Amino acid sequence: MAIDSGKRVRQKLQINGPHIFAIYEELKHDGHTDYVAWPLDHTQGRRHLITFATDRPDGFSDQELALLDTLMPWYSLVTEVRVKDQLARTLLETYVGAHASDEILHGAITRGSRETIIAAILICDLRNFTRLSDSLPRDELIEILNRYFDVVAEPIERHGGEILKFIGDGLLAAFPMDGADACQHLLAAVQEGYQSASCLRRTAEVVRFGTGIHLGEVMYGNIGSKKRLDFTVIGSAVNLAFKLEALTKTLNRPVLLSGDFVQAAACFDQTDYLGPQRVSGFDVPIGVHALRLNASQMPY
Repeated sequence: MAIDSGKRVRQKLQINGPHIFAIYEELKHDGHTDYVAWPLDHTQGRRHLITFATDRPDGFSDQELALLDTLMPWYSLVTEVRVKDQLARTLLETYVGAHASDEILHGAITRGSRETIIAAILICDLRNFTRLSDSLPRDELIEILNRYFDVVAEPIERHGGEILKFIGDGLLAAFPMDGADACQHLLAAVQEGYQSASCLRRTAEVVRFGTGIHLGEVMYGNIGSKKRLDFTVIGSAVNLAFKLEALTKTLNRPVLLSGDFVQAAACFDQTDYLGPQRVSGFDVPIGVHALRLNASQMPY
């Protein structure tokens, strides 16, 4: 074939008997008479394929084939640009998320480029990870981590949140307040995550995780060194979300929410108020609520 040999392939389709390749039979069945394929050589030794078919009784003329031959370098150039653009988008969405990838592709690639937004911030962290790391084989530990991130991450993305980073056994996600239902979407994502967490059961114990949630103004953009940048959110609101997640261990409740978030979400009927709590790094006690979880959801 053209992709292996690097040469053009042509096949007349209206012949007696079956063809050796299924694509020829399909084209013949649809009434096509002629088929040609050219290799498209891209940089770094990559090769793709472009094909044409016609249903004219005489197939392609010599002049048409000569014209297509002439156009191949242009097809190679255009298709490589498009393929690499799509690859860049896919890679960026995989590693930094949909919104951040859009910002980067539109030029937000300089240190300090940023915007200030109001967002609901969610922090998750796996419990007893050090003990698990010491007691489990590497492959089993990685499997648990991947399953845990699936449980937590999939509902976040499905409900419109953006996962900005995985931090060891934790993650940082943001729900920009660009719609009235952002807080409700976050709560739905958290509840679905805990509902699905039964799949994290190991032999005799449950793999647990804690969640801290806050809402506030954050800087959304690039920080880092001159040569290595990170697209993330920073600010006091992020710090408090981290502190609330850490507080889940002390208060023995899996999901803690700030009073600011609960008021914005109007979800008082879904939470238990735990009173003002001292949080390291904050001078004034913070009003803290615990999200009620159904009995079928994963215990803390």
